Amino acid sequence: MGLDVVVMLSVLALVIGLLALTRIAPDVVLLGSLTLLMVFPVPGEEGWRLGVLTPAEAISGLSNPGPVTVGVLFIVVVGLRETGGVDWLARRVLGRPRSLHGAQLRIVGPVAGLSAFLNNTPVVAMLIPVVDEWAKKLGLSASKLMIPLSYAAILGGMCTLIGTSTNLVVNGLVIAETDMPGLGMFDITWVGLPCTLVGLAYLMLVGRRLLPDRRSVTSRMEDPREYTMEMLVEAGSPLDGQSIDAAGLRHLPGAYLVEINRHGDVLPAVGPEQRLKAHDRLVFVGIVESIKDLQKIRGLTPATDQVFRLDAPRHRRCLIEAVVSNTCPLVGKTIRDGRFRTLYHAAVIAVARNNERIRAKIGDIVLRPGDTLLLEAHPSFATQQRNSRDFFLVSAVEDSTPRRHHKAWTATLILAAMVAVVTLGWMSMLVASMLAAGLMIITRCCSTDAARRSVDWSVLIVIAAALGIGRAIDQTGTARVIAETVLGVAGQNPWVALAAVYIITMMFTELITNNAAVALVFPIAMATADKLGVNFMPFVIVIMVAGSASFATPLGYQTNLMVYGPGGYRFSDYLKLGIPMNLVMGVTTVTLAPLFWPF
Repeated sequence: MGLDVVVMLSVLALVIGLLALTRIAPDVVLLGSLTLLMVFPVPGEEGWRLGVLTPAEAISGLSNPGPVTVGVLFIVVVGLRETGGVDWLARRVLGRPRSLHGAQLRIVGPVAGLSAFLNNTPVVAMLIPVVDEWAKKLGLSASKLMIPLSYAAILGGMCTLIGTSTNLVVNGLVIAETDMPGLGMFDITWVGLPCTLVGLAYLMLVGRRLLPDRRSVTSRMEDPREYTMEMLVEAGSPLDGQSIDAAGLRHLPGAYLVEINRHGDVLPAVGPEQRLKAHDRLVFVGIVESIKDLQKIRGLTPATDQVFRLDAPRHRRCLIEAVVSNTCPLVGKTIRDGRFRTLYHAAVIAVARNNERIRAKIGDIVLRPGDTLLLEAHPSFATQQRNSRDFFLVSAVEDSTPRRHHKAWTATLILAAMVAVVTLGWMSMLVASMLAAGLMIITRCCSTDAARRSVDWSVLIVIAAALGIGRAIDQTGTARVIAETVLGVAGQNPWVALAAVYIITMMFTELITNNAAVALVFPIAMATADKLGVNFMPFVIVIMVAGSASFATPLGYQTNLMVYGPGGYRFSDYLKLGIPMNLVMGVTTVTLAPLFWPF
């Protein structure tokens, strides 16, 4: 074993240890480890040299299509979110389950089915914001839903030859390196489908109890500011004629519908079956997060007409909180008489006052020092008024831009077209996603600023750094040393050898990319089958399944990395849930493969 292998194993142990035992951000850990691999001296052909990897090799992951594709998909998703397409998907596909278990079932079934025929990366990228918004509306922790989303996508990909690129890579190796015919579309299904069913059963019966319950700080704390806000039902909107319950206005987290004002008649204590009518004025009381969500519902607009008299288009505005100071010139005046919109170029859409219910209409409210105003204005308002003596505090509300509902179908069609051209093999995932992202901006489904802000650079850095570390594992021969050691223990028993191949492939998948793992293990497994004089087909199936079955770390599969941040997970969460899942998948695969393709 050379020094470079020892260095590689040490760095690998350091990465796993830091991710599992500390709260240091994954991008920092992986970048630090990559730096060590570039600066640690190791012996070379012409004496000592600096680094296991050259700088070009270390950062080669940045030019890999994987992280670039994920980065571009963030832009596609933000176009879907800003047009309200995300809300439509949540309402139509996921519905309103009555329990956490029901919510998890509504995710894993459809996702596994879609991933059997579609690339699972765009499926997960599309559904992350959907599930996140859905969890907020249901009052559930996203950490209870994001790992099931990723795992279901991985499991579904095992069911068909086109379900994941790993299956296609292995099939290509079979055709190129052996005299065997390639696999058919559903040959893998004989093992993949039972594995998927067993995996989903484990996830729903056992795994769901191991999922952490991590809510954001804002969701755990009760916001002392409760705003009173009036919303108007637009004529001809989807809400016109719907019941309160069907419109999703009955169980709002952090807000409740107080009354309906219908042509001057007040309807208090509104029941769930009460039907909405055009021009109804709905009075809500709730915290700012809930008021922000009301702004996103298609068919509801602020009852004050002042928002439509502002200069900037609505999709370029955001919500801003401002606390009225005792030196504000409008103190003692109504919002209308003080000409708030004209003076500040902002519209007041809600007011909070010491948890007091303000029964007057927005324009008739007399301002007092300490009143918290929720404004709709251009983002520059926060910068312009931050040091003003008229307000004690001014802060923008994150992700509060009104939705461009008239563009929802455009965004949905762009997404559907992207998935279709990839599925039909007309374009690669990278090219299709770049084209879709460009169309989202060109058709104004999202702005260029929103597109820039949507890219989660920490995720891309983690993926790129993981690819660099995987390359080091391959180049130093560390992977081959591990594989030969494990297979040496297997002896002459084909069942033990098959299990050893599964374990090796699974380990490499967790640490390096899945496609690199199967390409590395394939010739070793072929030599093992030849040495034992047994059918190679069970080994092919085992490599396919183990190459996709990455559950124990967030590093082995892109979808695991994509849900890492939105779910608020730690490295140890994947270990607790994923190691038993890996064992279940291993036992199922090693048992079934030789039954369908005997040794």
